[in-house]
Amino acid sequence: LPASGPPPASGTIEQVSVVESALAIIPQPYRDIAIKHRELVKFAFVGGSTWVIDTAVFLLLKSTVLAEKPLTAKIIAVLVATIVSYVLNREWSFRTRGGRERHHEAALFFLVSGVGVAVYSAPLAISRYVFHLAVPEVSLLTQEIADFVSGQIIGVLAGMAFRWWAFRRYVFPDEDVRRRVPAG
Repeated sequence: LPASGPPPASGTIEQVSVVESALAIIPQPYRDIAIKHRELVKFAFVGGSTWVIDTAVFLLLKSTVLAEKPLTAKIIAVLVATIVSYVLNREWSFRTRGGRERHHEAALFFLVSGVGVAVYSAPLAISRYVFHLAVPEVSLLTQEIADFVSGQIIGVLAGMAFRWWAFRRYVFPDEDVRRRVPAG
């Protein structure tokens, strides 16, 4: 990038400067890779944001009304985060992709996300019900660490990888079919 001017627009929405600002501070040659894969960068940003939502809802439910039902707390947390994810991914991450009528796209998004709930939840279920990493078999600290690692790290990473692939393949299959906002 030339030192005298602003970084070139890499997103599809002129008003979104978060990605542009983040890309501007990335050193070369990583900046070029990030620009080339900007859709993935946006998807990861949305994923990070919804991870925070997922984690907050999960921990709130698990420490209050669903203390005895961590899997139920996890599923509810994922569903809340999925609703936010649809709006952000459709309007930002995959803004120029499409190829389907909106109701069909939304149905596929939630179907893929439903499968994603199983992918997200599987590590926590395995931790709790196969490896028995729960009180009284293990200490409360071990249980809580196992729940967090299996549900919030392993599960989220597996679910995000699955959703990235499935969204691009089935939900938003065609590139450059929705209007881009021209760069100013």
